[in-house]
Order: sequence, then C-alpha cells, then structure tokens
Amino acid sequence: MDTRIPSFAGIVALVFTLLSRPAAAHVDYVTEGPGDALDALEFALSVLSNPVNAAIFGVSGLAVTAGLAAYLWVRPTIADIVILRDVLIGYSDLVPWMLRLSVGLPLVGAGFQGYLFAPTVTFDPATNPLARILFIGMGFTLLFGLATRIVTTIGLATFGWALSVDPGVVLAMEYVPAFLALLILGGGRPSADHMLQQVASTDGTYYGRVDPVHHLKRFLDATTDQFREYVPVIVRVGMGVTFIYLGLIQKLAEPGQALLVVEKYDLTAVVPVDPGMWVLGAGLTEMLVGLVLIVGFMTRGAAAVSFVLFTTTLFGLPDDPVLAHITLFGMASAVFTMGAGPLSFDNWFGRPAQSDRETSVSAD
Repeated sequence: MDTRIPSFAGIVALVFTLLSRPAAAHVDYVTEGPGDALDALEFALSVLSNPVNAAIFGVSGLAVTAGLAAYLWVRPTIADIVILRDVLIGYSDLVPWMLRLSVGLPLVGAGFQGYLFAPTVTFDPATNPLARILFIGMGFTLLFGLATRIVTTIGLATFGWALSVDPGVVLAMEYVPAFLALLILGGGRPSADHMLQQVASTDGTYYGRVDPVHHLKRFLDATTDQFREYVPVIVRVGMGVTFIYLGLIQKLAEPGQALLVVEKYDLTAVVPVDPGMWVLGAGLTEMLVGLVLIVGFMTRGAAAVSFVLFTTTLFGLPDDPVLAHITLFGMASAVFTMGAGPLSFDNWFGRPAQSDRETSVSAD
C-alpha cells in the first residue's frame, strides 16, 4: 500500500479549520448582552436561502462525505500514523499530569481573578476570601499532584455548588469530565502523590512510619483500577458534549449574540462570507466535532481538529480569556494521546492493532 496517501484525519482537520476559524469560542466570554432576538430556525433558513451560502454548505458536505467514504473503503495503512500511534501509547502514563496541569492552572487563575469556574460568574476576592483560598488551594494542590483524588472530589462538589448558585457555570462544564478522569487516575507521575507513595511504601523509611495516607491511596488505586480503561470515554464524551453545547446553544440557538462576535472582530474580513455563514458554519462544525468525539470516530483526528480550533480562536479573538480554555486544551491533548478507548466506533470497527502495546484497535 502506498504510504504517501494523505491522512484523512488531516484532510478533515484542514476543512474544519477553514470552515470555522476562529469562531469556536464561548460567545458569552467575549460579548456583552444577548444581541438581537432572532428565531434560530428562521435565521438558519434565511442563511441557506442564499444560493451562494447553500452551495458552500452543499459542496463542503459532499466533499467531507466523499472523503470519508473513500477512506473507509480504502482503509490505507499509513506508516506515519502507525508510528505516531505507537509513540503516543508510550505517553499514556503522563495523561494524569496533562489533566492536572490543565485543571490546576485555570483554578489558580479563577481564585486570583475572582470567578467561579466560568469567567462570566464572578465574585469579589476581597469580600470572599474563602472562595479565593478554595480555588487557589485546589489549583496548586492539583499542580503539585498532592491528594489528587480528594481534591478532585472537592472540586466536583464545588462545581455542583457553584452551578446551584449561578447556572452560568455550565459554560465551564469541561471541568466535570476532567475531575472525573482524575478521580479515577489519581495524580499519576510526576506528582507528589507518586513520590510520597514510593517513599512511604518502602520498608525502613521514616516517612512510612508516620504517614497513614499511603494505605488509603493504595486502596483507591486498587478500587479505581477497573475503571481506568473508561477514562478515554469520559474525556472524549465530555469534550464532545462541550462542543455540542458551544455550537448548538451558544451559536445556533442564539444567532443574535453570535453575530455580535462576527461584527466585533470583523470576521468577514478574515473569510469574506456572509455573517450568517460564519455563525451557522461555526455552530454546525462544533456540533459535528462534538458528535464525532462522542461516538469515538477518527478520535485522534477530531482531537487534533479541536486543538487547532482552540488555538485559532485564541489568536483570532484577542480578548477571549486564555485561562478559560486551558482545560479544553489539556483534554484535547489527553484524547489525542489515549485515542478513543472502549465504547467507540474506532474500537469496534478499527483495523487490527499495529503494536503489542495497543490494548484496543483503532481507526484513527
């Protein structure tokens, strides 16, 4: 088989990026006010009633569908992807570190800047010092990897409390799958948990005589071990739900507010299409990426697309809060590293594993 055949994941990544850059963002983070009240269905129909817009959507859809069908029919074995996949498997033990960094950093930022997970849900750090200490404390302990499972449990409870205080916290829903993944994986390595466990579990150490916690960690490691294989599912489905929310609720259901983003950043000067096309294209693209992640189809390719979308958004929307997206960056990196995992199209219909280190087949 000719290994020079281009990766379908790469082709799809390029198409998606061209269609939606750089509007893949939390609209509420960069706009003030709801914008004009527009009926979502009427807005979509009015955009597609333009022959040029309809042609762009039609040709793009046919191109993606044809490319997908051709790839699934030929199923080329590309040496580059096989090697890349094998290398990524070797990074699996670093996934907890990726997730800790991607959750810990924005939590520290939230504590110092004064917001509850989502930058739109603010509090005054001067008058609410306990909330500030809580977020900064959770952030730094996760960065250190100290008592990771305990801290993530506190984080989940805090997110639930914040959501009850202000439903706007749902904009930061990506914290939930990240917390759940860390609850199962623990701190991993490098982490304070791992270092202290190694010292405490070694006979003859002074620390091992005074630290009773390492017995709890050993118990939790054994208890959660049966769920570790489902961590890729938790992370990719969590990312997928976030993307669908961004596309459906933030853009397609509220086109008036999404149009404010197009106007504010003059996005029609970047890609000269109708403003409605920007909104509809970005919303549908995000929903499509979300669905692909949820079903676990071409998962590493979808994760790569996600990473590109986040990056172009940060460069294209200069006042979009960077810290608010770090968790999604980390989740995309983790999915790219782990692949789809079980309960996925890749796992059910992928080609045979190319390496003894692969625990499941993959179609990505």
